[in-house]
Amino acid sequence: MSRKPRSSASPLQAKLIAGIWRSLAGCRLGLLWRLARIAGPLVHRFSRREREVTEINLAEVYPEQSDAERRRLARSSLAHSTATMLELGFAWMAEPGRVERSIIDVHGRELLDDARAEGRGVIVLAPHFGNWEVLNFWLSSHFPFTAMYEPPKIERLDPVIRHGRERMGASLVPTNPRGVAALLKALKRSEAVGILPDQEPDWGSGVFAPFYGRLAYTATLLPKLVARTQARVVTGVAQRVPGKGFVIHFLAADARVYETDETASAAGVNACVEAAIALEPAQYQWEYKRYRKVIQEQQGHPDHPSFRLY
Repeated sequence: MSRKPRSSASPLQAKLIAGIWRSLAGCRLGLLWRLARIAGPLVHRFSRREREVTEINLAEVYPEQSDAERRRLARSSLAHSTATMLELGFAWMAEPGRVERSIIDVHGRELLDDARAEGRGVIVLAPHFGNWEVLNFWLSSHFPFTAMYEPPKIERLDPVIRHGRERMGASLVPTNPRGVAALLKALKRSEAVGILPDQEPDWGSGVFAPFYGRLAYTATLLPKLVARTQARVVTGVAQRVPGKGFVIHFLAADARVYETDETASAAGVNACVEAAIALEPAQYQWEYKRYRKVIQEQQGHPDHPSFRLY
């Protein structure tokens, strides 16, 4: 499980960011999407890191597309990522009824209800697609829900973010063995827990498994939880309907996630993320360096940097 360095941002900076979130919380989703459509192309043009990583990832996973097609997808993806950032205040601070009404439809809820009726817990794989904070809002509004939480880089924003994520009843636990123990207890109580399936873990906490055909270092927490709880696994996303709201999808997991072999299970996890992305590729956060680690580094290859994409 990765650790973020903490920031020494001033109290004024943290207060300013929190104030922006509160201001945006009062905006209509239509306005936030219009702002994202304006800012997204600017991010694509002037933020070299986001543009380059997005375009490298898209070239890797969609080699059949033309350069022009991938550029259009990159611009659209960065507009959606910008919208997610602008919507944080809405998800965390807007009046709960407003957030609930923004959820236009929910598909696949029976996957969660059936599992709990059978006395089984539910592990929700929540990739960085659409607005995952709205997904957290809905899950914690309708089920006993526990999720791992890593404090933000700006330490003074921790209470603001934590309150936003916990306000509908979610239980946040640390990304360490104590947090894993809390997830196990929640699953044994037939509750729901959330896992981010597309974050690169620290060395020793994952295995290499294919993601769009290229090996990506993938966490192995899931098979450990399944083996000890017999929980059901589903993929959950909140897909944005630009300017109008969100549609939540719960998708049955790839059968390989239930394998005891960690590499097979990790391949199933990545297939689940691919299935979610297929709903609308532009809504995935392609600017994340998903292929940062390479197997040649793990194997001690002396020239392993030459195998990296970034």
